[in-house]
Amino acid sequence: MNYFELFDIPVSLQIDKNILTGKYVELQRKYHPDFYTQSTEFEQAEALELSSQVNKAYKTFKQPDDTIKYVLQLKGLLEDDEKYQLPPTFLMEVMELNEELNAGSRRQVQELEEAIYTPVKNLIENYTEGVTTTADLLKVKEYYYKKKYLQRILDRLDD
Repeated sequence: MNYFELFDIPVSLQIDKNILTGKYVELQRKYHPDFYTQSTEFEQAEALELSSQVNKAYKTFKQPDDTIKYVLQLKGLLEDDEKYQLPPTFLMEVMELNEELNAGSRRQVQELEEAIYTPVKNLIENYTEGVTTTADLLKVKEYYYKKKYLQRILDRLDD
């Protein structure tokens, strides 16, 4: 059972936070191990496993980038240790930005984030299972990897 099935929500690249919180509370009431103390060992183990899955799914769905990653993995378009090849022009731009880190770099990174988000904004916000194509998801995959690069720069700025 995948996280979307567990939460009984449609596959999406963006999860409505209000629906997510409601489903999480509902599932915790249903599967929290404390409610199974008088149950059989099997039922206790099953509740513990489901509760753990609920927590993992909730954590994934709360982070937009993690949700995108999860959907891409679910569709078989992204692997954990994949060596994704980004366009050389993007890599050069990021390399220059990384070499010249200064007080204005955060703004530059945010502008670049907006620039890479704009082409996929509609795909991410309006993903429809069975309608959104693999080609569209591959564009989202490239966005995901570009955003990871930019996040590394922001992390360096925070250090």
